[in-house]
Amino acid sequence: ELNQAGKSGQFRTPRHIIRMMVGLVDPQVGQAVCDPACGTGGFLVNAYEYILLKNTSKDLIKYDEEGQPHNLIGDKITKKEAWEFLRRKTFFGNDFDTTMVRIALMNMILHGIEHPNITYADSLSKGYTLDKRYDVILANPPFTGSIDESDINESLKTKTTKTELLFGELFYHLLNIGGKAAVIVPQGVLFGSSNAHEQLRRLFLEKCQLEAVISMPSGVFQPYSGVATAVLVFTKGGNTDKVWFYEMKADGFSLDQKRTFIDGKGDIPDLVEKFKTKAESPQSFSIPFSKIKENGFNLNLSQYKVNNVEKVEYEKPEILISKIAKLETEISKDLEELKGMIE
Repeated sequence: ELNQAGKSGQFRTPRHIIRMMVGLVDPQVGQAVCDPACGTGGFLVNAYEYILLKNTSKDLIKYDEEGQPHNLIGDKITKKEAWEFLRRKTFFGNDFDTTMVRIALMNMILHGIEHPNITYADSLSKGYTLDKRYDVILANPPFTGSIDESDINESLKTKTTKTELLFGELFYHLLNIGGKAAVIVPQGVLFGSSNAHEQLRRLFLEKCQLEAVISMPSGVFQPYSGVATAVLVFTKGGNTDKVWFYEMKADGFSLDQKRTFIDGKGDIPDLVEKFKTKAESPQSFSIPFSKIKENGFNLNLSQYKVNNVEKVEYEKPEILISKIAKLETEISKDLEELKGMIE
């Protein structure tokens, strides 16, 4: 069930990519976290473990052979009400695949979440009510699916049937003001020329603070698909002053169908560290909103990337000709000496 892409374009998200995204939004105790296309619940489980890690004394944490932390007991969470909220009122998810709902429920219960709020629902349909808001959204929605126009939720104003665009608007509606999201989108969302594509990008840039566009290599979702993807990190409310771009070239696994383990990290530690200060490097840079607007709200990294070609200083032609003539004279002299040796 998990080793194949879903019928509606769902791809299971690699766990190290999930951990990276959770770290970027930094969920806290007391915040409500939602994944409206939750699949097996990987984002929600990892958000829970992240919160526990931040609230467990360092001397109690143990690590496995892959460097992943264990024994996350959350000893710094001392109030009973905080534990109650964390285990029963923090994590919410929807999925329209009954098998995924069952797996997500089991997954979360086995990880210690006593009351997983996982619902069988199509988050884009008219049957889904957008009456609750969340502090954190983490998601990898279906990419290549489409929905019957007559069944699209009336709260969604983007004129399209493409699920990746409709989910983009849905994330905005589900967030509280000041709420933060890290979501995966296909690269086409960043530069698509349709009105719906531009409408969604304007939403992220003009009604949110779009913090980062992280371009991921196309092999990240092998063996399900070779589609090129990106992670968008944004906060609802305010507006965007500038956008930080990062080009991830490696994720710690081979980018072919086999996805062979290399170091399990690749550029991720560098990305997470630079994200904190939006530092610039050969793989990262910031672009002001005004320039993005001039480019039709295009968010494609390659549109703004500057290829730093090292400038080479060449000698003047007459000097080069003189040097070549000198070399020719020396070669002729050496050839004459060789001929003399042979004779």
